[in-house]
Amino acid sequence: MTTTDPETKDVKPPGGRPVAIPSETSAPDEEASSEVILAQNRGRWNSSPINVCRFVAALYSFIVLGMNDACLGPLIPYIETYYDISYTAISTAFLSQCVGYILAATVNSMIHHHWGQRAVAIIAPLCHLVAYIPISFHPPFPAIPVLMILSGLGNGLEDSAWNAWIGDMENSNELLGLLHGAYGAGATIAPLVATTMITKAKVEWYTFFYVMAGTAALELVALSSAFWGADGAAYRERHRSTTGQDRTTTRRVIREPVTWLVAFFLLGYVGCEVSLGGWITTFMLNVRHAEPFDAGMAGTGFWLGLAVGRVVLGFTTGRIGEKNAVTIYLLLAIALELMYWFVPNFIASAVVVGFMGFFLGPLFPEAIVAATKLLPRDFHISAISVAASVGGCGAALIPFAVGAIAQRKGVKVLQPIVLTVLVFILVIWWALPGGFRRGGLERARENNEKVGYQLKAGWTHAREMFASQWRPARAGEQR
Repeated sequence: MTTTDPETKDVKPPGGRPVAIPSETSAPDEEASSEVILAQNRGRWNSSPINVCRFVAALYSFIVLGMNDACLGPLIPYIETYYDISYTAISTAFLSQCVGYILAATVNSMIHHHWGQRAVAIIAPLCHLVAYIPISFHPPFPAIPVLMILSGLGNGLEDSAWNAWIGDMENSNELLGLLHGAYGAGATIAPLVATTMITKAKVEWYTFFYVMAGTAALELVALSSAFWGADGAAYRERHRSTTGQDRTTTRRVIREPVTWLVAFFLLGYVGCEVSLGGWITTFMLNVRHAEPFDAGMAGTGFWLGLAVGRVVLGFTTGRIGEKNAVTIYLLLAIALELMYWFVPNFIASAVVVGFMGFFLGPLFPEAIVAATKLLPRDFHISAISVAASVGGCGAALIPFAVGAIAQRKGVKVLQPIVLTVLVFILVIWWALPGGFRRGGLERARENNEKVGYQLKAGWTHAREMFASQWRPARAGEQR
């Protein structure tokens, strides 16, 4: 019997013979057994020429996503002056993309089921084009947040589609590191190009959206050509429902606690990432008193660190275990954030934000890896779409909050907000099943581990240790 359900006993990997999969009640014979079994049932990015073309097209689309998310930050001071508006008004441009991500979450599963990846490859770039072309004609400001809804919809569709597709492949840590490294590369290019165009070529801010429209047109050609054969029938064949229904619905997926843990992790992470990237230029100008070009380059350094961290650390994370690695990265990011906050020097701040980007970079792809390992395959599109949409809300809500508070208190409020969010997502990460051993995420489903199991066990252990230390001391006092 051949099936895609990981709980069945006979599974035929692509191009291979059936392999035996132990049920949830059986224990692995060795620590890496679950990882080996999971890899046998996954595809490879280079299994065929068309797969290679699709992978490269997905990388390019994430460059466009990165440019979209990072371009607003260096443009904020110039949009503010051009339209004579407040930080709060500008922040609505962040907020509107949240609406687009929510729309993507509601329709993504249906689009994949009926029309497959081909539809995403056509609709998402069109959304980008329809947003960028009108913005390049610098309409009245109220039109810009409305148009950014469309760019958010395009981002949300591609974000979940390509993350779910690549996250289900062999070597997903490395491949997702490359995918999100492409996002980081786009996010590095956008501030560099935008800042150079405005400060050196002396053009208006909206000229940069001519560039964005051109990249979106190329995105439409690349994706639609690569994914033309990936229709609804192909998707339904590979992602058969394990719920007994015709398809696994988003309503069913959101009943899984893991879906919401990953979603809230991305809410905090993406909000932190976009807040830092979006407000670095303004912070450096107003608080560190940097020159305009230098302030823009500091933002570029953050996104460059993000890109490099995703690629480099993607090749090391899987070797030490996702739970351990992300914990280390977050603790280092928290230490660097404290330095960014309390060391009042522009050069030091610029160096620190670059390293913050480096260690924050792998967090998004590792959250996707965790979701694909903890949830059945037919849950992936909906679960990642929901998580990405909630993350998109974080990309809107947290920068909006920074802007709204900065209007009254100054942009220095960026630092305590970011620090609080980093601590929040560290606790969320610890609540995921799987423990802190390598291969723990794979074994979590087999062992039926519950959300928050490790936090509860750690709290119980700490309380027992405290009690054992306290009681003898109290006994000595009584004597």
